[in-house]
Amino acid sequence: MNSVNIRATPKTPRIDFNPDDGLLAIKGRSTPEDSRVFYKPLIAWCEEYASNPAAKTIVDVYLEHFDTSSSKGLLDLIKRLRCIKEKEKEIEIVWHYESDDVDILEAGENFEHITGLPFRMTPH
Repeated sequence: MNSVNIRATPKTPRIDFNPDDGLLAIKGRSTPEDSRVFYKPLIAWCEEYASNPAAKTIVDVYLEHFDTSSSKGLLDLIKRLRCIKEKEKEIEIVWHYESDDVDILEAGENFEHITGLPFRMTPH
């Protein structure tokens, strides 16, 4: 399975998905013109990865801002990784947020509740 490396733009986050290391990183801003177009291939990649994941998967999310449509894309992406737990493999979502950004923190808490996956909330 190939890695995914997408450079950040002013409207889209940097994506570094490394299946061999089990590290999936999303960093930056997510306000693309069409979030479905941006997230669809990433969601498909996650589905494929989840069918044969590394022993431990860390999803490192550090978004300084994301819009409502990106929220759905992110949630769909994370949902595709739920089956990793069912395969008796480890998965952790590291959710970074600025210490004064309650909105990003609450979004992470909501995602944790919806997906049932373990999130580590990490303030900066």
